[in-house]
Amino acid sequence: MSNKLLPTYSGPDICKKPARDVVALLKKGEVKPSELLDAAFERIKAVEPAVNATPTICEERARNALKNLDKDKLKNGNNPGWLAGLPIAIKDLNPVAGVRTTYATIAFKDHFPKVSAPLVERLENRGGVTVGKTNSPEMGAGGNTFNDVFGYTRNPWDTRKNAGGSSGGAAVSLATGEVWLSHGSDLAGSLRTPAGYCGVVGMRPTPGRAGGGSTEAAFLNEATSGPMARDIEDTALFLDAMTGFDPRQPLSLEPPIISFQEAVSQANGKVRIAFSEDQGGFAPVEKEIREVLRGAMEKVSRAGGDVEEDCPELPDLYKTYVDLRGVLYGTTCDTDPPEVQKHFKRTLRENIEYGRNLTAAEIYEAFRNRTVLYHIMRTFLEGYDVLAIPVVGLEPGMVEEEYPGSVDGEPIDNYIDWLKFSFLATTTALPAIAMPAGFTASGMPVGIQLIGGPHGDAKLLQVARAVEEAVGFLNQPIDPIIRHEIGSSG
Repeated sequence: MSNKLLPTYSGPDICKKPARDVVALLKKGEVKPSELLDAAFERIKAVEPAVNATPTICEERARNALKNLDKDKLKNGNNPGWLAGLPIAIKDLNPVAGVRTTYATIAFKDHFPKVSAPLVERLENRGGVTVGKTNSPEMGAGGNTFNDVFGYTRNPWDTRKNAGGSSGGAAVSLATGEVWLSHGSDLAGSLRTPAGYCGVVGMRPTPGRAGGGSTEAAFLNEATSGPMARDIEDTALFLDAMTGFDPRQPLSLEPPIISFQEAVSQANGKVRIAFSEDQGGFAPVEKEIREVLRGAMEKVSRAGGDVEEDCPELPDLYKTYVDLRGVLYGTTCDTDPPEVQKHFKRTLRENIEYGRNLTAAEIYEAFRNRTVLYHIMRTFLEGYDVLAIPVVGLEPGMVEEEYPGSVDGEPIDNYIDWLKFSFLATTTALPAIAMPAGFTASGMPVGIQLIGGPHGDAKLLQVARAVEEAVGFLNQPIDPIIRHEIGSSG
């Protein structure tokens, strides 16, 4: 899509700037944190009626937080992830002290936690200023962001359509310029699908790189937080801000010797990419999505990259993933009391029931086979920097449709099956990133997913930066393209 066809942007100029540039201005004292809050809240007020990305705002808390910046700078100012007063948003699955945190379910619609999640503490100690909570499906279960507390989050490229899930609110907050960086989390593509659908970047890092798993299941690594941003360099900045060991999170990792931002600065076009437009036939993909992804890889090749069509055999990936997912839901949501579970939507109850009905033999086999799959990917990626596959196989559907009924003519039985391309990275604990690759003829963004090697977050970001350069996607926010009646069902 050429520049002249890009949607307009009418918000504050400072909201268009990359996060890294704004942080540099903050460090130099050329812009004040209070001015950024003014700009962020102005933009939130302007676009929220159309998109419903950040339904919970905490303006008074954000302004009070500026009083702590000097003290936090003394402790964290030399950290490569020091944000210096940059406004950020936090997904509504993560507690923020004193701020309404609903987990997108009716049972917690009036819940105000007293303590923030460890990752939120880290981000705020490192100069991030939380301005609000972004919308999510109930308990994060879903590839379309809606719930009975806040309603639908809408795609800014066409507000009739969904924004993906479960970090749909986070993706839209970035795409519309509400904030510069937005926190997300991922189990079945919850960072990746919204990024692909909204034309931004979502990174599922190595488990532990951005804190640990859930509070109830701290040793399970299937669900993990990660950074969302409008381009790769900003994603690296946000990952630097998120990284660090915390004894409350046993899987959390120490920061790397070389920051992720420095690693990205060393990126070049000499990348080695294995590309499969359907992951070796694992899931259906619409013809138009295939064409966009092939076009993006052709641009990478012309820019000096080595792109080969290749994909390893991945035995029993589907069963392994859904069984591991069942264990997670059985360990987390199934421990909620009946007065909470009675509000859960059908698809969430089905996830819990699946986990409850797993046999011991199935659980043992899932853990054994994920090891097999890990070693297959480990050895396969000795010959490549990344494996490139789709994020999803079709463009966004209407918000009222929880999940598509078919993809490329193949019926979809449940909401997990249309998210199959998310399974591989989660099952093998490998880092993955979803980033813009182009547009459909209807003007909707298409994302491509890159999966890196073990603990290969830095290399993954470097390759993603090279792909970004080759594809030439613009990283600016847009005004929502409003095609629905504002005020209708969210």
